[in-house]
Amino acid sequence: MHAPDLRTSGRLAEDEPRDQEDRLGPRTGDAIGDMLRDAYRASLTSDAAPVLQIVERDDGLVKSLPVAPWLAPIEQWPAEQRRALDLLQGKVLDIGAGGGRAARALLDRGHAVTAIDISPGALEVCRQQGIRSAVLGTVDEHAATGARYDSFLLLGANLGLLESRERAPRFLRALAAMAAPGAVIVGQGNNRTDCDDPQHLPYNERNLRAGRIAGQRTMRIRYRDVATPWFHYLCLAPRELADLASGTGWELTDATYDENSTVDYIATLRRVG
Repeated sequence: MHAPDLRTSGRLAEDEPRDQEDRLGPRTGDAIGDMLRDAYRASLTSDAAPVLQIVERDDGLVKSLPVAPWLAPIEQWPAEQRRALDLLQGKVLDIGAGGGRAARALLDRGHAVTAIDISPGALEVCRQQGIRSAVLGTVDEHAATGARYDSFLLLGANLGLLESRERAPRFLRALAAMAAPGAVIVGQGNNRTDCDDPQHLPYNERNLRAGRIAGQRTMRIRYRDVATPWFHYLCLAPRELADLASGTGWELTDATYDENSTVDYIATLRRVG
């Protein structure tokens, strides 16, 4: 996962207090970049304390998760994520690249790779790991440059970057505009639409009443005293992904669940038309 657009980080809204002693709650900024920089430094020593992030949902649910997996070498990845790289071909755009673990692994396999993220700190860590082609921006902005790719990677549940029913077709069309003939999208999804976990059911039902996809999440990432802006993240089922892809130039051709999970899956979409 990567942060929402943080290129205005550091600016205070007009109604936010200027006196930091009076400020309630975290300040808005590049929380993902901050935590990745610290996690990368920690990875270089054997005795550093683990770096943790807080994932906060807008209904108050919070989870604390380690950041180390965002930087782990491929030997430490879950098997389904390693297999996802085998589905890629040619020149790859790593979307929501984070600290660059996938881009680094793809470079080692001989692919030409561009890492794209909207967290400046994340791209700083990418460059520290030898990833020279690192782009700050959205897929829409990058599509406007005329760049072309054979494969698009959305690893680490980054199919969530489709955001919502409204945003997803625009996102997919932006990728189609950059797609070479026969191009593929390989993405990791997290199906919360069909989840029967009691902590998710009321949230899903609220989404359905509001006309949203059940698995849509509104959330932010927090690290120390910094938080990303609130953003939408789409934890959709494969059938919903197929529906959203219709008419965008992509067709869902495969969705394979992790053998140890009823939630996590790897999806492959191929360029059509």
